[in-house]
Amino acid sequence: MAPDTTHHRRTGLHRRNAPWGASPAVYTRALAKSYRGVPAVAGIDLSVEAGELFAFVGPNGAGKSTTMAMLCTLLRPTAGQARVAGVDVLADPVEVRRRIGLVLQDSACDGDLTVAEHLRFHAALHGMGRHETRRRMDEALDLLGLYDERDIRARALSGGGRRRLAIARGLLTSPQVLFLDEPTRGLDPAARAQVWEHLLQLRQHRALTMFLTTHYLEEADHCDHVGIIDGGRLLAHDSPAALRAALGTDRVHLRTADDRTAAMLLAQRMGVSATRGPDGLHLRLPGAAAAIPRLCAELRVPVLSVEVRRPGMDEVFLHYTGQRMGGSPA
Repeated sequence: MAPDTTHHRRTGLHRRNAPWGASPAVYTRALAKSYRGVPAVAGIDLSVEAGELFAFVGPNGAGKSTTMAMLCTLLRPTAGQARVAGVDVLADPVEVRRRIGLVLQDSACDGDLTVAEHLRFHAALHGMGRHETRRRMDEALDLLGLYDERDIRARALSGGGRRRLAIARGLLTSPQVLFLDEPTRGLDPAARAQVWEHLLQLRQHRALTMFLTTHYLEEADHCDHVGIIDGGRLLAHDSPAALRAALGTDRVHLRTADDRTAAMLLAQRMGVSATRGPDGLHLRLPGAAAAIPRLCAELRVPVLSVEVRRPGMDEVFLHYTGQRMGGSPA
């Protein structure tokens, strides 16, 4: 399948307690980074609204972490513009750092320090007073489900617990934008689900923009908007629902008492081509949920079961990039 690089315009945004004005939380124009003339990020235009949960989705080497590093002032762009929390990353990188939190993919934890000691040390680095440190620590520990583990040494935490500790540390300065680089990478499914449970609780309690990178496509469904990046280029940027809608059809799995006759009737009466398999008929149908009653009425053979499945984010990624997340071509 040839990749379709058409940019989809953004749909209406469901905002949760946007923290400051109408200015985007993250804004870039033609943002680029090259190494010895080889582009790692090739002119990205991006706008992430305040209060939004945004995911940058792409395989390893796509440019996700490089883009985030530029936004967090860890890398200087080769070209283009970027503003974070209303501040130009080139003109005033120090102020950008004051307004953001950053959770790196391999955030280091000292195994000999307790959870609370980690946070107190981080607060001291930022010059927080004792009372402010205690207040913010208690809030972060509660939000990340670590309050009862505050006196446990970091080495005794699970992988998911250490990742939640890193997120709590990123929240301690009350950032306007929290950047998370692959926050669930390397975790087992249960730990990943636990981290996401706390991230979703966090956005309900704080007026906070979260910008995360991931190569787990299913995690994009938790987000307001998704950017698909590959080869350093932003190929699509929209809500998960709008990205799916661009594919146009739902998948239908149909089992009948006579699949051969049902396939023939679908073609004759509805102009729909169905593929027969040992488990029944498989077909694609736009607006399948609404069309199912008519489909069943037209078949005139007993229908045993109908299953409708929306396109998954794996299919969305394949549509825009021409390859699966693992790198295999369509």
